[in-house]
Parts: sequence; C-alpha cells; structure tokens
Amino acid sequence: MTVQQTNPKDRLQAKRLITRTAFFGLFLLAPVLNIFRYDLTETRFVLLGFPLSFNLNPSWVAQSNPADVASQVLIWFILPVLVLVPVVLWIAWKWGRIYCGWLCPHFSVVETINHLMTRITGRPTLWEALKKGRRGKAIHWAGLALVCSLIGFSWALALLSYLLPPIPLYTDLVTGNLGFYPTLFLAVASTVFTLDFLFARHLFCKYGCAFGVVQSIAWMTHGRGQLVTFDTSRAAACRDCTKACDAACPMRLPTRSHKRAKFSCTQCLQCVSACREVQKNNPEGSLLHWQPGKPGRQTVLIPIQQIDSKPAKQRA
Repeated sequence: MTVQQTNPKDRLQAKRLITRTAFFGLFLLAPVLNIFRYDLTETRFVLLGFPLSFNLNPSWVAQSNPADVASQVLIWFILPVLVLVPVVLWIAWKWGRIYCGWLCPHFSVVETINHLMTRITGRPTLWEALKKGRRGKAIHWAGLALVCSLIGFSWALALLSYLLPPIPLYTDLVTGNLGFYPTLFLAVASTVFTLDFLFARHLFCKYGCAFGVVQSIAWMTHGRGQLVTFDTSRAAACRDCTKACDAACPMRLPTRSHKRAKFSCTQCLQCVSACREVQKNNPEGSLLHWQPGKPGRQTVLIPIQQIDSKPAKQRA
C-alpha cells in the first residue's frame, strides 16, 4: 500500500489556519459569552462571567484604611501585571511576533484582503506596481470595497460589544433603537477600519501597532531568537525562481535578507511554505528554514562589533 505524504506547506499553514480561526472566533465571541469585556454601564471588568472589581468597591474603599486599599491594588492589579508582562516579553524575545502571525485577528484580515486583491490585480497591496493586464474590473473593486466595509463594520461592532452589554446592543441595532453615541462610534470606527483594510493593512502592522513593535524590539535583542533563515550556500537554486517567497510575505519584507531587514516579521512562515512548494522536486529541499538564529552583526537591533580573539601579532 502506498502512503501518500502530506505537503509540508499544507501542514504548516493548516496549523496556522486553525489557531487564527479559533482566536478570531474568540475575539468576536468573548464579549457575548462574557469571557472578557469592560462594562461601561457598570464601570467594571467582566472575566469568565464574573464581575472583576479588584475588590475595590467604593463603599469598602471609603471605610478602609490606605494600607488595606494599597494591598488590594498590589494583589489584584500590580502583581498580575508584573507576571504577565515578563511572560509576554519572553515569548516575543524567543519567537518574535508569533502572536501576530499565529493569532492576531488584524493580521488574519491582512492576509485575507491581500489574497483577494492579488486575485483581482496580481498585487497584494495598492502601493505596488500593477501587473500588465491585471487592473481588475470595476465590479471586482466594488466587491473588494464591500468586503472591507463589512469586515470593518464587524470589527467596530465587536469592539463596541467589549464596552456595552452585547445582547442589548445587538437587539437595539436590529430594531433600530441604537442610541446616538453608539451609532456615532460604529460610523467612525467602521470608516476607519474600512480605510485601514483597503489602504494600510500591513503598514499599520509595521508602523502603527505598538504591541507589534514591542514584540519586534524584544525579538531583536536576542541573537538566537527563532527566525526565517536563508541557506546562502545554495543561493544558485533561486536563479530560476520568481521570488515566490517575497511575493508570499503579507508584510512585504525581503524574506531572504538579514534579520534587521525583517524587523517586523510576523513569523507567519508564508515565505517558508512558498519556498517548499517551489523546491518540492529538489532533493535538497527548501532554502528557507524556521530555526534559531546565530548571533552576529545582522541579528540584533544594534549592530555589534565582531571581535577577533587572536592577538594582533598572530593576525599579522
């Protein structure tokens, strides 16, 4: 019996599809299921269905001494932050922006819109040159704008549901009884998200996302952090390639370049999958690999000077 091997590209991106889909669903449903949200109407957080007031009820604070209040703030707020922040930074230090590539709902939209735009025009963003004969029809552009606007509205509604009780919010929306301020929020946020998804998807990820930049900075301080490496000894194998790895990158990065040139890499590994597909008939396999880096001038944020351990007389 012949055993058919699964394409490595399919396995790798299938795993990402599972994690991104699950997290996107969590992003949309967390307020509805009371997993996590902030209730503006009651000015308190809700976590796993329970109100989270950090045990700082106004009546209790008024009757307690400053030491008791300070201890509650320390236990319920400061200590969790002191634990969570180092864990997040350690993950970013070791694996880079893995949250962006494997979980982030915004990056999932980036990849989706990139794919749709590539099918229409042959280019994933509006800021790249059009391919000859691939301008797209008006109906296609209208469909793309409609998709972006629908996603933008769903994002705006999801964010609003993190601030207002979701079920009453959805009921008021359907029945046309939504108040002025929620309506204003939906209109402004939907417009902003739609413009972002149409024009500045990966640009926001590169330059506008503070969490993404923090992850990148942490990653760049670790010379051995996980990254996509290029086998330069086999560079000749790229001679007949159409730069499939660069074309596959949603962030539009030089995938075969050094680490500092890929500062905003999201570890989505689309470039690795593309190279595996191109080199699938090559016995030596892919030229791109996801593995720990090697410390050097191009693997950290601030270039380090390579010091020769040999004395000057021996070097001479």
